[in-house]
Amino acid sequence: MTATDALSTIVLDDIAFTFRKQQELAERALAQLDDADFFRTLDAESNSVAILVKHIGGNLRSRWTGFLSTDGEKPDRDRDGEFIVPGETTRADVMATWNAGWSTLFETLSSLQPADLTATVSIRSEHMPAIAAMHRAVSHIGQHVGQIVLLAKHYRSSSWNTLSIPRGRSAEANLKTSSSSASHR
Repeated sequence: MTATDALSTIVLDDIAFTFRKQQELAERALAQLDDADFFRTLDAESNSVAILVKHIGGNLRSRWTGFLSTDGEKPDRDRDGEFIVPGETTRADVMATWNAGWSTLFETLSSLQPADLTATVSIRSEHMPAIAAMHRAVSHIGQHVGQIVLLAKHYRSSSWNTLSIPRGRSAEANLKTSSSSASHR
């Protein structure tokens, strides 16, 4: 394996790892919401968590289906529809879109080879290297996952279970990390 192939493999693995961490973070926040908060909006211009989940699922399906061979904005995608959740929509309906999007992403990522990072892909007819499209996707999904976490934390308030190091416990976490690293030497 060449150094370039080795680096490309690391990049592909890291992109997949980062997406998995984003999915996990969002799902840990989603698990803390009841259905009322899942569909709730802060005001008329805000997105509900359900809308964010639906949009992420739709975006992932569109961008990662035929990633190397078709434009990332699929003709059958109803992006505007992703920002509407009709009254009869259930949480299971929205989560099915979410799960389908993530499945498409991970299936595609697992099929990519190191040389694919330099392939030219397009999103809305804008051409770019595949690695640029991947970074663009990670950034976009990370932004929306942050919105999901913020809304979930807001709705749960004092009942929120932190997804990272709790306030006032950084020193303890650092100590735990240090002692864990020391024991692996």
